[in-house]
Amino acid sequence: MLLPPFTPIEQAHSFLGERGYVVLSPDNLAKQVSLSLDQLNTFKSYWNHLPRDPYLKDGGRYRYRRHASYIVRDSSLEMAPHRAHWQSLDYNALHGGIERWFEPLQPELAQNQHWQQLIIKIAQLLFTIAPSPAWFVEVHPFRIDTSDGIGRPTPEGAHRDGVDFVAVILVDRVGVKGGETRIFESQGSIGLRFTLQDSWSALLLNDAKMIHETTPIQPTAAHGYRDTLVITFRRNGFQEPPHGQDQ
Repeated sequence: MLLPPFTPIEQAHSFLGERGYVVLSPDNLAKQVSLSLDQLNTFKSYWNHLPRDPYLKDGGRYRYRRHASYIVRDSSLEMAPHRAHWQSLDYNALHGGIERWFEPLQPELAQNQHWQQLIIKIAQLLFTIAPSPAWFVEVHPFRIDTSDGIGRPTPEGAHRDGVDFVAVILVDRVGVKGGETRIFESQGSIGLRFTLQDSWSALLLNDAKMIHETTPIQPTAAHGYRDTLVITFRRNGFQEPPHGQDQ
């Protein structure tokens, strides 16, 4: 197992801006978002109540998720009306081209002050790298389960998400092996492999520069699972089908 190449917090801005990625340790993510690890850990229980993803085209029953959308301007956050998650087939050949309506976040989580602070603080880092009037943010809590023997965090394979930046945060990892993170330059030769092991370790990516995937997980104990929080940031409105209008 390859350990994550954690970036010193003082170099996070330059790494993300110049190299297109940064890997933060739990302590450094906590510093970045001005929360303690204890405060972050209060979110974990919400992953126990994620509905099963009904859209998996590989026939799997291993993915559970919810979805929410926000708009961040400066230090203010506005929750957007619940909406479908949509990606172009150009970015998601397996599940793109369709509107996927996932269950919304629980209101007590969506409106939690510390939860919103987590989103705002990451957005503020991105404002300094790529100035924008606003970030259109989609939030995806995922659980990949191994009850049927194998779980695939990225069944679509190596991909981009069609946004500007992506944050992949490991929330928990229990009774599993595998789940190696792999990132590659979209126009270059750099590639990295590592496994996020500790809760609240995080990968931030420039989606235009980097392609990413995570390998399947297998159980090492009963009811093994891997919980993540994926947050995407887009400048020019939410992704919508061609007939829609950007907000």
